[in-house]
Parts: sequence; C-alpha cells; structure tokens
Amino acid sequence: MIENYFDKDKCPRTPYYLVDEAAVIKNLEILKYVSERAGCKILLAQKAFSMFSVYPLLRQYLAGSTASGLYEARLGKECFGGETHVFSPAYREDEFEEMLTYADHFVFNSCRQVEKFAKRAKAAGKSVGLRINPECSTQEGHAIYDPCAPGSRLGTTLENFDESVLEVIDGLHFHTLCEQNSDDLKTTLDAFEEKFGKYLHGLKWINFGGGHHITRDDYDKELLIECVKRMKEKYNVEVYLEPGEAVVLNAGYLVTTVLETLKNKMDIAILDTSAACHMPDVIEMPYTPPLLNAAKPNEKPYTYRLGGPTCLSGDVIDDYSFDEPLKEGDMLVFADMALYTMVKNNTFNGMALPSIVLKKQDGEFVTVKRFSYEDFKNRLS
Repeated sequence: MIENYFDKDKCPRTPYYLVDEAAVIKNLEILKYVSERAGCKILLAQKAFSMFSVYPLLRQYLAGSTASGLYEARLGKECFGGETHVFSPAYREDEFEEMLTYADHFVFNSCRQVEKFAKRAKAAGKSVGLRINPECSTQEGHAIYDPCAPGSRLGTTLENFDESVLEVIDGLHFHTLCEQNSDDLKTTLDAFEEKFGKYLHGLKWINFGGGHHITRDDYDKELLIECVKRMKEKYNVEVYLEPGEAVVLNAGYLVTTVLETLKNKMDIAILDTSAACHMPDVIEMPYTPPLLNAAKPNEKPYTYRLGGPTCLSGDVIDDYSFDEPLKEGDMLVFADMALYTMVKNNTFNGMALPSIVLKKQDGEFVTVKRFSYEDFKNRLS
C-alpha cells in the first residue's frame, strides 16, 4: 500500500528517499545464502549505495565494501569495516599514499598501473590484482554500461596482458555485467577462462565484479553457486562478488507530491521531484521506474506525463496511467529508488536534495538526513 511509505506526522516534507529496512534484510538473507552455499565473499559496491547509517546492518551479512576512489575507500574503512577493496582506471600519485591507509585490496586497470603502484601496495601489506577485459559483451540495450564494448578503457585485454605482472599480483578481476542473470555470468566466465584461466594457477583470488542481480525473483542462484564452486575447486582461489544493486534492490522509494497539473496535447503533472536531479539514471540509462498504484500509459483511465519543476525540457520521468485524475497535493511513490539515486543526485537549478528516511523493521520512520540551502550554497564557493 502506498500509505506504507509516508507518514505526514513523522516524515519530512516531500520529496524524500525512503529505505525499507525489512526489504534490505530480505536481500541480505539471500546474499548470505549464496555466500555460504558457494563459499565466496560478497562485498557492497558503494558506487550504487553508500547510505552509511545502515552499514552496521549490512556488515552483519557482507564481507566488506568496494570503492572507486579515495573518498569511497575512506568511507568503507571508517564506516563499514571488514575488507575494503578499491579499483580505479588510473590512480592519482598524490592520493595513493593516503589510500594505502584505507584499502586492503587494490585492483589496477592496466599492467602499467601495476608497474607503477603495485610494489608500494605490496610493501604496505596489501593484496593487489589486475582488472581483465575478457572482450565478451553480454549487454543488450545498455551500451553505456558495457565495459567490453570496443574501445573500452576498462580492463586489460589479452593483447595487452604482460605476463610479468604475475610476479606481483595476487588475483584477477573482471566486471562486465549490468542488472544481469547468472547465465550471462557463465558466458563471461567461459570467455575469461579461455583467455586467462591458465594465469589463475598460483594466484589467490578472482573477483567476478558486480552487476549480478542476485536478489531478483527470477535470478538463477544455483547457477551462480555452481560457477563459484567450479572456479574455487579448479584453481584453488578465493572468489569475490561485489554487487551494488542486489543489496538494496526493491528496497528504496522516492516519495513526491503533485504541485500542478496542466494540458498540452495530453495531461501533464509537475512533481516536486526531478528526474534530472533526484533520479539521474532515469534519463541516463534510460529506464522507467515503477510507480505504486499506477500502470503503463492507457492501461488505466487517466494517463499523465510526470515531470519535474526544473527548466530542463527533458526533465520527464515518463508517462503513467491512474484510476483517478491527479490533483495538486496527491502523493506519489516511486519504487526501486535506493540504488544509483542518492549517490548520483545533484542540485541543478537550486533543487533541494531529498531528505533520507529509514523505515525500520518495526515500522518506525527515522529521518536520517535533511538537506538545506547551505548544502546547495556551500558546494560551489
């Protein structure tokens, strides 16, 4: 029910993100099952979700976190604990020494990066690895998220692999998936093994990267477990997975209010939330987020185009249909809004950032964060 995601007496004014603790725990239990059955370690990819107030909960189920740079590595070390892994396409010399104080595992993007940084990491007691590009694309419709696309800057191809790095590295890493099932992982793993499998002998670990939609209803968990076990047994290596979306899939919401309705060849509703500012992936990917109590255009009697209040003409979420006409003051709840929303949002046009609310397992609403004019102002001067 839509009423489960707002309480006018206990929640801040809209828009706000709401993270449902019970739904997060449901996902974590699935990840724990996979980890225990497969004998692998699962890490949170902070690039998708970094609401650190719930890290103590996540830490009960996951082995650690992954980072894309200095700040995420520090956040993982300070607030998550466990293992802190970091990957960057190219590390900054002026940040590397500090990063050594936070990260336990360093993954390098090229043999040149290994040559430049790996010995220092090893001397500091860190585990190091190389990201591989198996040149096996399984993406359909999301080229922007395809690390195996021609000309990709991510990962080392077989042509550019220098066997001398085997003297230094502890493991190999690949990340090729985006919201995909384990059949695509198997396809990728077969390609990886054909090109790079011989190099795993004598190494300590392999990292399957992220993009595994493990907590999705139709995800084939048993095939994933089989893939992990096969690599562990064949090469005697530890296996890591680093999902981001799967940790909070279908566990977050964005609550918004209708500000105005108008007509221009069709019915339009202007909301107090913005696709461009508060859910950038809707435009970038693009995709249509689920909306509670709504349907696809024309499936219900009243169809509206939902847009934000910014000056950007394309600040449109999508078209939806409803049982009743929308009116000023109606509250709408978008689903699956925990991932790649809070981490990507922005204050374009001076839009206020949505507050962050945690709905506890017992039903209590806790406002974790409110944003103000000062948050907008102090970003720029």
